[in-house]
Amino acid sequence: MDKPVRKHLNRVALAQCGAVLLFAVIGATAHAGMFDDDEARKQIAGERKRIDDVKAQQQATDARLDKIEEAFKSQALLDLFTQIESLKVEMNKLRGQIEVLNNNVENTSKRQRDMYLDLDTRMRRFEQQGGPAPASDAPAPPVTQGSAPAGAPGAASAAAPATAVTGAPADSAGETRAYEAAQGLRRAGNYQGAIVAFQNFIKQYPKSNLAPRAQYWIGDSYFNLRDYKLAIGSQQTLLKTYPDSPTAPDAMLNIASSQIEMGEATGGRKTLEELVAKYPVSEAAEKAKRRIATPGAVGPAPAAAPGSKP
Repeated sequence: MDKPVRKHLNRVALAQCGAVLLFAVIGATAHAGMFDDDEARKQIAGERKRIDDVKAQQQATDARLDKIEEAFKSQALLDLFTQIESLKVEMNKLRGQIEVLNNNVENTSKRQRDMYLDLDTRMRRFEQQGGPAPASDAPAPPVTQGSAPAGAPGAASAAAPATAVTGAPADSAGETRAYEAAQGLRRAGNYQGAIVAFQNFIKQYPKSNLAPRAQYWIGDSYFNLRDYKLAIGSQQTLLKTYPDSPTAPDAMLNIASSQIEMGEATGGRKTLEELVAKYPVSEAAEKAKRRIATPGAVGPAPAAAPGSKP
């Protein structure tokens, strides 16, 4: 083979080798590019998956928080409902207690009215038996312990007999009508009207045997109006104006009741003790003894002086 042909063949072989090498390099480069693209896709897919997982976790967390909030709301409503029901039960109990107390107050008021009516009836019977005093300057004969019926509230003690109030001639029918009219107002519960009526009665019939009783009912009416200061003042006026009246023990009892209602239990106890000491055989004194003996009804007994007898 001649030399030129050999050179040509060498050149062709070299060209073929170069082409093979070129194709190999291009193939390798293309394979590397394809590998990098797949990796990127995989990474992107992985990131997307992680994002989706985070979103799913976030949604699950939100759902749990919503459930917890609903549970809290339901619990708060349940607690509020429970409290409301408890308050309803307490209100029902209080209503029942109020009804019981109102019933007790009504019964007590009725007993008190009955007691006053009975007291007034017996006192008027006693006063009417005594009759009007003669119109003279001479003092009336003393009323002894036997002058009043047994158990009369104003019976005087044997040690200090009371004297009857001197009366002046008056229209007995008009006097009785005026007194009964005032009593009718008091019995009807019109205590303010009764006060005015009894005051007018005393002004019109100042010497009447019923004047002390009218003065007593003025104080009693103030007591029923819960004006305890005026009740005490009215009864003190009776004691000062009619000191020997059979109504005096009842006036002292009303004063003691007013003091106790005002929270002056110690003063009330002292008045009750003075009542017992001054009018020991009166019905008012018996009531005073019962109140003194009732625990908690009046203030504590004063401490005994050294060397005194119990």
